Amino acid sequence: MGTTLARKIWDLHRVASMGGDDLLYIDLHLLHEVNTPQAFDGLRAAGRTVRRPDLTVGTEDHNTPTISVDRAVRDPRAVEQSALMRANCQEFGIPLHRLGNPGQGIVHVIGPELGLTRPGMTVVCCDSHTTTHGAFGALALGIGTSQVEHVLATQTLPLRWPGTMAVTVNGALPSGVTAKDLAMALIARIGTAGGRGSIIEYRGEAITSLSMEGRMTLCNMSVEAGARAGLVAPDETTFAFLRDRPGMPQGTEWEAETAFWESLRTDEDAVFDHEVVLDASELSPYVSWGTHPGQSVPLHDTVPDPAAIQDEEERAAAERALEYMDLKPGTPMRDIRVDTVFVGSCTNGRIEDLRVVAEVLRGRTVSEEVSVIIVPGSAQVRRQAVAEGMDLVFGEAGADFRAAAGCSMCAALNEDRLGPGQRAASTTNRNYEGRQGKGARTHLVAPAVAAATAVAGRLAAPTDLEARG
Repeated sequence: MGTTLARKIWDLHRVASMGGDDLLYIDLHLLHEVNTPQAFDGLRAAGRTVRRPDLTVGTEDHNTPTISVDRAVRDPRAVEQSALMRANCQEFGIPLHRLGNPGQGIVHVIGPELGLTRPGMTVVCCDSHTTTHGAFGALALGIGTSQVEHVLATQTLPLRWPGTMAVTVNGALPSGVTAKDLAMALIARIGTAGGRGSIIEYRGEAITSLSMEGRMTLCNMSVEAGARAGLVAPDETTFAFLRDRPGMPQGTEWEAETAFWESLRTDEDAVFDHEVVLDASELSPYVSWGTHPGQSVPLHDTVPDPAAIQDEEERAAAERALEYMDLKPGTPMRDIRVDTVFVGSCTNGRIEDLRVVAEVLRGRTVSEEVSVIIVPGSAQVRRQAVAEGMDLVFGEAGADFRAAAGCSMCAALNEDRLGPGQRAASTTNRNYEGRQGKGARTHLVAPAVAAATAVAGRLAAPTDLEARG
């Protein structure tokens, strides 16, 4: 019997086996300011050092203000977290991308951007959306604070093999359908626990046709299906993205590296624990209506009626979600008005995402009833957007293109948050109650739908704008 890609990477990094767990060597450990102080305190208490500071990288992203790189962090707790991050990284010799640094940005944006994330690696971070890095054929896992300390001290991590799931998407995605729509359609089908305990490998024509940005979006959302990780086998698209990144090998070393990367494939006779098959031609732009990503429908659909849901728990959850979202069953999704549009996050804050938004907004004006905030995923993304003139497009349309990078309204840990009862179309990954602010109502959308919604003042696709002229 053949071996899956996930198992190959796992086995290559297994240092030892003990009591049902495997001890894996970790190639890259990413840190941010929110979930790490306790781990460093544990190191000091035990008299330990960081085993491989050269394989550890920190960034400031969750608490960072986005209005200006010179704006001070206001929340006392955030101030403390940022100060501890800087002090800890300095003490233990860990490179840190501070606010204002050219390499600063959301941890899952700068990892690939700086050439840190590569095929065949094991990558960990104290953040659930570490799954993003699986787009490069890496085994990327979100971990907890105690595990952070273990990796810092030993550069290893004890883990139990989680099992595998294959998600095959046959055919080509229709025009206007993106990786975000694919992710939401998948979660709507299998549920937020459908991938629980699994490493999902995405396969099929629709997947190999995605850009690296699209693959990162898809793998990013894997955790919303309950998966432990998500990954895509590396190919020429992967190599082209990485070729000119910092630190990449050159000449014969590059050839040797890519030869290894090309070997990272699931064997044809490998067997997955679970398999899901989707027909890409049946997909369309998706939008969430409830309070988790699984509560999503095509944009052309209506708000579901809980009475039609047979499962009692699912029906009760839908009823609670509609009450929180202040929506009525049968309401066309395109009739739902919003007062805020947010573009950004580790899901959709890359240069490709901003290009899509700029293309929709070019020559158009944001609705007077809508506030639009666009936050780049990294300082590099912002520089590139400015170089391409997107800042002018956003400004002329009436959108607020922020000067600094960060998680912003996705996590609502800084001043970028919604007020009670405010409704947003958001390119983020979670629409939980209060995720973007206490009492806030979030509709998850892809960047193109976010931009069209900003102009229409209600949930809309770019084709809706074209139809009305």
